[in-house]
Amino acid sequence: LPYGQPSDPPGDGTYCALGNRKNQTFQQIVKTQGVDVFDDAIEQLRRWRQQGLKTALVTSSRNGQLILEAAGITDLFQSIVDGVVAARLNLKGKPDPDIFVEAATELNVPPQRAIVFEDAIVGVQAGRRGAFGLVVGVARRGQQQALADNGADIVVTNLHQLEIGGD
Repeated sequence: LPYGQPSDPPGDGTYCALGNRKNQTFQQIVKTQGVDVFDDAIEQLRRWRQQGLKTALVTSSRNGQLILEAAGITDLFQSIVDGVVAARLNLKGKPDPDIFVEAATELNVPPQRAIVFEDAIVGVQAGRRGAFGLVVGVARRGQQQALADNGADIVVTNLHQLEIGGD
């Protein structure tokens, strides 16, 4: 298929059109079926917000806001830096740290005082490259060693394994 333009309408005539069709289908599924959440993550986010910690959602997906709304947890994040924001600000994607740095900037927190939580190797690499204070690898699919090898300071399988407080 020819590449086309990101603005191509959903269809199958170009690579971009096919991607837009896939995204349209994905959004419809989220709207009709909802999303699964990790209870440990929701509980910890609520606890950390109650402790006064600032939180941001950082994702390369253009559906970050949609997912948060479907999960009913938009209120847990003071900043959302997703694929839409990255495109608007011309930020590089992972493994470059741009989207993480933007979130830290929006929260008015220097990267060296911020924590990155990531389940993907490229995200861990981005956190490391951005000189964040702590990079936590979240190994929900058994990739503990790979996350550690690529820069995670700590690797957990469940966010209840962490004790993080204000300051």
